[in-house]
Amino acid sequence: MKRFLLPHLICPACLPKEYPLNLTTDREADNDIITGTLACTKCKRRFPIKEGIAHLLPDPDSSPAGAQWRYEEKGMTDRYLWSHYSDLLGDTVIDDSAIQWANCLSRTATAGFDAGCSVGRITFEMANRCDLAVGCDLSHGFIKTARRLAQQRQLDFSLPLEGNLTEQFQLSLPASWRTDNVEFVIADVLRLPFSANCFDQIASLNLLDRVSYPLAHLFEMNRVAAPQNASFLFADPFSWSTTAAPEEHWLGGTTTGPYKGRGKDNVRALLEGKERILVPAWTIAQTGTHAWKMRTHCNHYEVITSEYLVAKR
Repeated sequence: MKRFLLPHLICPACLPKEYPLNLTTDREADNDIITGTLACTKCKRRFPIKEGIAHLLPDPDSSPAGAQWRYEEKGMTDRYLWSHYSDLLGDTVIDDSAIQWANCLSRTATAGFDAGCSVGRITFEMANRCDLAVGCDLSHGFIKTARRLAQQRQLDFSLPLEGNLTEQFQLSLPASWRTDNVEFVIADVLRLPFSANCFDQIASLNLLDRVSYPLAHLFEMNRVAAPQNASFLFADPFSWSTTAAPEEHWLGGTTTGPYKGRGKDNVRALLEGKERILVPAWTIAQTGTHAWKMRTHCNHYEVITSEYLVAKR
């Protein structure tokens, strides 16, 4: 974990109170903490740093539960690598899909945060536009892969070609991409380990319908965002499912309740200040749809369309 992250960290278990974390370092190299411990100054919980990765979950000893286990499978990590970096690998199924997301990011922000960053593409894009960029995810496999890519700038992976045949890929980051100012941590997007107002560029892509309490995620994103001169890139396919969250927690897709109707309309209303749940309110600067893909094998792709917005304040 890079030292530049320390001033922004708080104890996720003590929220809504914000208490800083004290660092004990066991091994460090070039301002990168390889092993150590972060301890809350209030509750005394200890959050480990292992192999350079800070584990900043509210319950430090928790393990992936339910559907989260599938993201720990190597095959899943490789599929997400293709999804995030296909334009760098010569893909022609959907051209430049990741670049379209990147074009929605602010070029005047100083600190970026990517919630549910997966294997890190948007975090890297933020790093090219900001002084620092942080990505978080629950998946140890995703974070380990993203951090390895930041350190080594290339990695090899494979995907099914047909049947038992596989296709090999070598991913290399462009020489112009910055990696010195990027970091990845394991964290829960419902209880973020970051102090209030510390990011002026935030992003939540294709995540809202996968968390157990969608409104809590929006609240947390709003909390860590700067109160002014901030930009929020949000997108979701709104594939609501009771596997991820009970229906009463959905922010759309129902005919009754406070969030009946379409998810995109409810998210927009919340950001614009509905019931003053998210304050200060945001102004919607851009909306649209964007297609992205997951590859199963060389002749089979799943294409998902997400509805997105860019909010400013």
